[in-house]
Formats: sequence, C-alpha cells, structure tokens
Amino acid sequence: MGYECLLTGLPELVSGGSAPMTDEALQTLLSETLKEKDLEELKLLNMRSDDPIILALCAQYDDTIIGQPSWWEDVREQLSEEDLRTQVLYEYGRTHGCRFVREWFGFNQDVNNVLAAAICRKHGLDVRKVIVGTNEVAQILRKGLPQKDFGLGGILDNLQEILALVDIANLMEREKSLDALRFMWLEDKTRFINFSTENVLAYWLQNKMLNRWAVLTVEEGEKVFREMVADMKKGVRLDA
Repeated sequence: MGYECLLTGLPELVSGGSAPMTDEALQTLLSETLKEKDLEELKLLNMRSDDPIILALCAQYDDTIIGQPSWWEDVREQLSEEDLRTQVLYEYGRTHGCRFVREWFGFNQDVNNVLAAAICRKHGLDVRKVIVGTNEVAQILRKGLPQKDFGLGGILDNLQEILALVDIANLMEREKSLDALRFMWLEDKTRFINFSTENVLAYWLQNKMLNRWAVLTVEEGEKVFREMVADMKKGVRLDA
C-alpha cells in the first residue's frame, strides 16, 4: 500500500507558481504520515555538506585508510574544503539504497559540474579545482576538452538545457530557470508512478523550490548569486 490518501489530498504544484504549503507545514504532515525508512530518505534529500554525518566521514577518511574511498588522496589537496565535503555528500547520496535518491544526487552533481565547468571556461579558471565526483561526467569535465559541449554529447541528458543557462545574463533568472529544470526532472521521474514514496519525495522537493522563491526578493537574489560567481572565481564553491 502506497500513499494514496496523502497524495490525493495534497494541493497541485505548478512550476513557477506559488507554494501551497510552507516547508514547516509540509514537513509536519510528512513526519506524521511517512514510514520511518521514507522519513530517512527525506532527511537525506535535505542533507548539506556541513551535516555531522559528512563531517564525520571526512574526519574518518583523514584519520585512517580503513573505509577510505580510492579517490580521497587524489582530490584531498586539489579541492577546497567545501568542495571536498560536497564530493563526500554526493558520493554518500549516490550510494543510497533508494534509486530515486541516487538519481537525484547524481542529477544535481552533473548539473552543478557542467555549470562550474562553463564558468571556469568563461573566466579562464582551472576546471579541475571545482569539479566534484567520480562518475563519467565528472571525469570528462576534468579534461577541459575544447568542444562546446565539453565532450558530453550523447552522454548527459538535458545537456543543452543546462548549457543554455550559462547564457542567461540575469543571475536571478538563471537560478529560476535552473529550478525549473529541476522541477521538470522530478516531473519526468514520477510521471508513470503513482502514490509511491518517490511521488512524495518529489512533491516535497518541488514545494521547497517554490517556497524558496516566495521569500527571495530580486535584490537578495542578485546579491546571493553575484557572490556565488565571485567565490567561483576565487576557487570556492558554494553548496547552497
């Protein structure tokens, strides 16, 4: 038995529209409704690179080779501390037992890496210092290939849509377009399944996106994203 009653009673979400529920209200509802294992998946989707679990893993990898991933020593001195934690976060999410969670982390890793590579190319920065992860897309991007598509043609879905974001001069609109891309990815992933955990998780993520824009003014958005670009130029990657 899935979550028929829960999902049937939730208001419809529309990309670019208003959030029908606050994050707190939806979180409370889901906390009272979801099974324990599904709540753990929800918690993981909300995890950030400064989460105690991620910090503990980084400390463990530094202290002992037991359980240390094969890539740790290669990137330990190459990435900033924040990027290093971000890579650990992505690897943690991409090895989760739930396929939806794995694919969500993988999708965001690929999107963020392509955008980082495009910014590095535009400003003449070393792409190897900002690309995180060990999958095929990350490995290709680190090569800094001269092709417009970075050599990812036929490998990464939504590549053209991601690259088109770089040409949006207004940083607020660029981030909104990025959320619209994420929103559509979630729609596609749950289009042919009904009343499942995946539907609930996708709804929660989409509602969270809509709430983010409800509280972010134009001035605040421009400031945040201009600071993001400035930090990228300095070799620092924000995880927000």
